[in-house]
Amino acid sequence: MTIGHAGEGWYGHGERGTGRTAGAADRGGRDGAHLFRALGKQIKVLREQAGVSQKELGIAAHCGEDLISAIERGVRTPQPDFLEQVDGLLGATGVLKAATDDAREAQSKARTRHPEWYRSYARLEADAVQLYVYNNQSVPGLLQTEGYARAVFTQRRPLLDEATIERRVADRLARQQSFEPWPSPTFSFILDESVLMRPIGGRAVHHQQLRRLLGLGRLRTVQLQVMPLDREEQPSLDGPFTPVTPKGQQQVAYLETHTYPRLITGREEVRVLSIRYGIIQSQALRPGESLA
Repeated sequence: MTIGHAGEGWYGHGERGTGRTAGAADRGGRDGAHLFRALGKQIKVLREQAGVSQKELGIAAHCGEDLISAIERGVRTPQPDFLEQVDGLLGATGVLKAATDDAREAQSKARTRHPEWYRSYARLEADAVQLYVYNNQSVPGLLQTEGYARAVFTQRRPLLDEATIERRVADRLARQQSFEPWPSPTFSFILDESVLMRPIGGRAVHHQQLRRLLGLGRLRTVQLQVMPLDREEQPSLDGPFTPVTPKGQQQVAYLETHTYPRLITGREEVRVLSIRYGIIQSQALRPGESLA
């Protein structure tokens, strides 16, 4: 059984997206984005007044310097727990804590701003306990740096306007919060070697993206593997696909064929893709070899 076109499109592996959000959900998404940008600016001002660098704040808050930078620029969503923690670290005297309820509400509304054709998959991904991704075209959205994501959307044809590019980059980076909660889902990513050789966005962006892959590949919850180009067998030349196991539900699969997205729930089709993923996994380099 295939449910409509629930493709990842703007938010994940590919770039296709023809659906548009409207009404209250869209307004809620825009309002949330404004709130998160305002919070980011406040955090930056408080940090600079305290004479603390982004790196120092990241260490104190047990997160990366890149995350602090992204939050301050409004491209990553500050979690309520983060706001409470940083409030004390920067001596905000409750100013940031006071915004936690609004942040929770805005996050809830933001989850509904995805186009209707995407929401089925978005809900499944958010509830996933296991997420397996194979891609032979580009770095998966969950692993992309801001620079790589911006290059992907900037290069899209027909061209997107700057506001749309920034909104889609922010949405894509927001999905990467899947790595932050504990217990975390179990992630498996298999990338074709060609993906690592393709310098999307230029060499500086490419270098930063490779460093990002190295960092995520060392997480205990992430298994990152590379499928070498010299393999004589390749069981999935058809393109990327993602087997997903939501909490308390049966495994489903998402795939794109020439950018046309499908969410597959039929047991037999899902079983075939799951077996295919296992074969690719066995033929790919082991995680340690892949990172090397």
